[in-house]
Amino acid sequence: MSDSRAVTGWVGWIGFAGIILILNGIFSAVQGTVAVVGPNSYYVVTGDGLFLFDVAGWGWWNIIIGLLLIFTGIALFVGATWARVIAIIFASLSAIGQLFLVPAQPWWSILVIALNILVIYAISAHGREVKMD
Repeated sequence: MSDSRAVTGWVGWIGFAGIILILNGIFSAVQGTVAVVGPNSYYVVTGDGLFLFDVAGWGWWNIIIGLLLIFTGIALFVGATWARVIAIIFASLSAIGQLFLVPAQPWWSILVIALNILVIYAISAHGREVKMD
């Protein structure tokens, strides 16, 4: 029997997506840990006044999404079908979460959002090529 699936160079990009998910998860977990154990408030002084934010809730969000990204990145290497679906969902949530950081860390946020979009594209366009039978 012949295999009807064509394997292209994008299979390597799925591995890249798994590595990026793991690294993104580690960075998110570290950011969240710093936010939880560090000072509980962040403030910005603008011409219109003082903005005060509580970062503990944001920190816990980053810890949770970071751990989920690490777990999903590892599962992506195994070739599990559910990992592709969950990876797209978690990469989307990570990108949305980074939107809240744009005022504080614009270049880092834009970089992480761009990498998440690349991960989503690689998995959604070519994820079937790594599907296990």
